[in-house]
Amino acid sequence: MPTPSLPVLDPTAAAIDVGSEQLHVSIAGGPPKVFGTTTGQLHQLRDWLLEQGAKTVAMEATGIYWLCPYEVLEGAGLEVVVVNGKYVKNLPGRKTDMKDCQWQATLHAHGLLKPGFVPPEHIRRLQDYLRLRTDHITMAGSHEQHMQKALDRMNLKIHDVLSDLTGVSGLKMIEAILAGERNPVALLALCDAQVQKRKADRMRAALEGTWKAEHVFALRQAYELWQSYQEKIAECDGAIEKILQELAGPEDPQDPPPPGTKRGGVNTPEIAGFHGLLWRLSGRKDLTTLPGVADYVWLQLLSEVGTDLERHWPTEKHFTAWCGLAPGSKQSGKRRGSQRRSRNRAGRLFCVIARSVGRSVDKALGGFYRRLKGRRGGLVANLALARKLAELFWRLMVHGVNYVEQGLKKYEEKVAQTEQRLLQKLARKYHMTLQPKSP
Repeated sequence: MPTPSLPVLDPTAAAIDVGSEQLHVSIAGGPPKVFGTTTGQLHQLRDWLLEQGAKTVAMEATGIYWLCPYEVLEGAGLEVVVVNGKYVKNLPGRKTDMKDCQWQATLHAHGLLKPGFVPPEHIRRLQDYLRLRTDHITMAGSHEQHMQKALDRMNLKIHDVLSDLTGVSGLKMIEAILAGERNPVALLALCDAQVQKRKADRMRAALEGTWKAEHVFALRQAYELWQSYQEKIAECDGAIEKILQELAGPEDPQDPPPPGTKRGGVNTPEIAGFHGLLWRLSGRKDLTTLPGVADYVWLQLLSEVGTDLERHWPTEKHFTAWCGLAPGSKQSGKRRGSQRRSRNRAGRLFCVIARSVGRSVDKALGGFYRRLKGRRGGLVANLALARKLAELFWRLMVHGVNYVEQGLKKYEEKVAQTEQRLLQKLARKYHMTLQPKSP
């Protein structure tokens, strides 16, 4: 009886081993061809693949180097499959760029490569602007720390009294210090009325410093750099607003007004009609009904997963597994277990939301977090709550199922009923009866 062979599903399937300077390309495991990475050479690669009759191309997600070839090939109508490099196992002796592309092309021709998620082009544009804005926020935070360091070197303890050095009161005092003001009373007069009323003595003591020229110079440079990043963040806000207006489309006068808004923290973009734009972009679904989700978090989630979730993740279990919020299965013979999944940006974002919801005192999911934390610890509770939030997000985006907050008291009543049912079951098992405790 002849040994069955693995069928070749696509004899023209191609694969690219992506590098910063060279691209090694093979079709169905055939002899590789090498191309450069400049724009003209990428166009040559595109034309060569089309001449060979290739319809689908696989490549590893190598840093950011795969993005330019991906966009060129996607624009030519080719199906580009981006795979995780650790899932493409190399056979012994195959670890060269030439053999890597041949091995990937062979796997792809047999249909053995599983494509990863790549957002559509319009979502990638939004993602690029938002990630650049996040980088600016991080760098601005570094320069805020440099301001605190310069103030500490002058023994000015402003940031020990004020919760936010870059708030209105803090910035007014820093600007006055840089302008030459040294009188603690005059600096205190620049603060908000509540600061003057509640923290006047502490602030006057904190404003007595050494005023060395080299530390004032360091404070000035840190402040100017922080201001520069605030300007860049504002420019990013303008670019994000234009993209949101383009993606959301014009406002329909017959549409009902969007529901209420939850703006979020201090880093929320300054965009006119921000909530309404996100509402129209999401197909008139309001994600702020989910606990812990404000407009800024809503924007971050859309920039990572897009709006068409059902196309890429048929069920909520597929979505939570992709986010890295569900354990992976591991079986070898009779041994079964779970293996940890790495969380992507979306998964980490749900974990951040879960930490906020876990601190709530009136929400049912906050009670769920604290109940699980008492039994399994904070890390397990945070991950479990993040998975619940991801499931609610998928249901809302796919089916339009709004989350209805039942409150902490309702949740505790349901938990008590469940525990009572378990006690009654155990009592019946051991032929006992339960008696309520007399008051």
